[in-house]
Amino acid sequence: MAARLTNISKFPKFSAIRGIRTTVRPLFASKEFDLAKDRVNTLKEDPGNEAKLKLYALFKQATVGACNSPKPGAFDFVGKAKWTAWDSLGSISKEEAEQQYIQYVNDLAAKIGTTEDDAASSATEESDSGKKYKSLEVTVKDGVQTIKLNRPKKYNAITWEMYEEWISALEEGAQDKSCVVTLITGAGDYYCSGNDLGNFAQIPPEGPEKMARDGRNVLRRFVSAFIDYPKPLVAAINGPAVGISVTVLGLFDVVFASDRATFHTPFIELGQSPEGCSSYTFPAIMGPALACQVLLASRKLTAAEALESKLVSEVFLHGDFQREVESRITAMAQLPPKSLQLSKQLIREANKATLHEVNERECILLEQRWLSEECMQAIMKFMQRKAK
Repeated sequence: MAARLTNISKFPKFSAIRGIRTTVRPLFASKEFDLAKDRVNTLKEDPGNEAKLKLYALFKQATVGACNSPKPGAFDFVGKAKWTAWDSLGSISKEEAEQQYIQYVNDLAAKIGTTEDDAASSATEESDSGKKYKSLEVTVKDGVQTIKLNRPKKYNAITWEMYEEWISALEEGAQDKSCVVTLITGAGDYYCSGNDLGNFAQIPPEGPEKMARDGRNVLRRFVSAFIDYPKPLVAAINGPAVGISVTVLGLFDVVFASDRATFHTPFIELGQSPEGCSSYTFPAIMGPALACQVLLASRKLTAAEALESKLVSEVFLHGDFQREVESRITAMAQLPPKSLQLSKQLIREANKATLHEVNERECILLEQRWLSEECMQAIMKFMQRKAK
């Protein structure tokens, strides 16, 4: 489930900074510093984990001084990331950290804007809460169900909640008589950056074992939804694809790609292992030699290489991509629906039991890897690298 880090759930919107502010009040704090602290909480959008780690570190340096707390334990991913960000500031003075904090907040405000008032913000949140899907855009039109991954500013990285939404959308498509074919694509420049590593920060009170067990169950159900999907399943890879968004492609019936798309599965770099039935489908599709390069050596495939390896059905120039995909998916949706379903069943049924067995084995191994020291260290190195 490899991916870039885009969310630290135990680092919710500036709560750590708020908590520090209520307990530490530096005597030297300037009016500008006070205004900057307040302004952080009016940013229109979550600025991302890298920005939040930098804000945390500068705030600690400005109010406490150089890092003086012990390094958190191995399972505290968020604590270690925050500690590393603070420690990296070295011995810069409180005054210098304060000025950097003010400047950084102002830069963020200029980049993503601030809310006018709390009432407008609350109204937006209430409106959003009524939406069935928070991270997907799901439509059905002219026989085509389109599932668009809709976190473009996070490169469409998949949170646990997004996994559940995706499963729900596939279940809807399977049951909707007006849906003939399902198309999955991404909003923005990326198709999907894979699993959101912030998922690993969601350690429940019961401990990391429960987190890993719950993650295994979600992943198993997610992949099973693709294995069992009864209608033609088409992917439109509009940009880079990473991790599980690549490995499940072997379960799609047709895969279209923009010539700007890339395909990358850096599992080993994160101390993890393949999923999405790729340990079975990739050797079958592209041959064992290339499959091992992709899954074990993190070889990134271009769109042309993915086409040559038979992972992709057809590649289009990026400027023509949307039009070409729409033309083909529209034509497919006009075919006799029952004939499509029965034909897919004929093609896929022979391997279905095997795929479910492979999915179960992959999920069991991943649960073990998530709890391993090797995986934890690899994820921490990645988080620290992104925080710099």
